[in-house]
Order: sequence, then C-alpha cells, then structure tokens
Amino acid sequence: MEKYKLNMTEIKQFTERELDRIIEMSWEDRTPFEAILFQFGLPEKEVIKLMRSNLKESSFKRWRKRVNSGVSQKHLKKRNPDITRFKCSRQRAISGNKISKR
Repeated sequence: MEKYKLNMTEIKQFTERELDRIIEMSWEDRTPFEAILFQFGLPEKEVIKLMRSNLKESSFKRWRKRVNSGVSQKHLKKRNPDITRFKCSRQRAISGNKISKR
C-alpha cells in the first residue's frame, strides 16, 4: 500500500487503484462528494486536499472551477431533487466495499 499525506495530523492509506478511483469519481460531474464519503470515508475537504496533492496545479484549478460551476452536480444541493441515488440506474450496485466489483 502506498501512503498519501492528506494533512499534517492524518495520514490515509490508499492503494494505487483506490486513489485512481477516488480521482476518477472526483472528476465525474454526476458523482457527488457524498458518494466518495460513503465508499472511502473521505469528506469533501479531504478530497480537495487529495486532488491538490495528486494533480498538476493547472489540472487542479480546472477541476475546482468545474466543481464550483453550475455544470457540476458534485454537491447534492445542486442536484435535481428527483435524483435520490449516487449512481446511474443501469450501473452495477455500489457496495460499502472500497471499490465496486466491475
């Protein structure tokens, strides 16, 4: 397992595969931060720190701009209230396991 430092007091350990999945979920417009919290136990602030430390500066700035725009639905309050799930209805089930079976 590789270690990724999130802040001065807390170190979370993620495999390369888990880290890739967190970054992938973070880039997806329709995957809310709550889904990342549910699967990996990372609140929004920690996801931001993880993205800042693992992306190039320009990529991180582009991601933050997109997350804070009206296009992204990363925050549940920005989503249509009729959407009550984290995933597409045709996607395989998201389990409490760290990474869904593909």
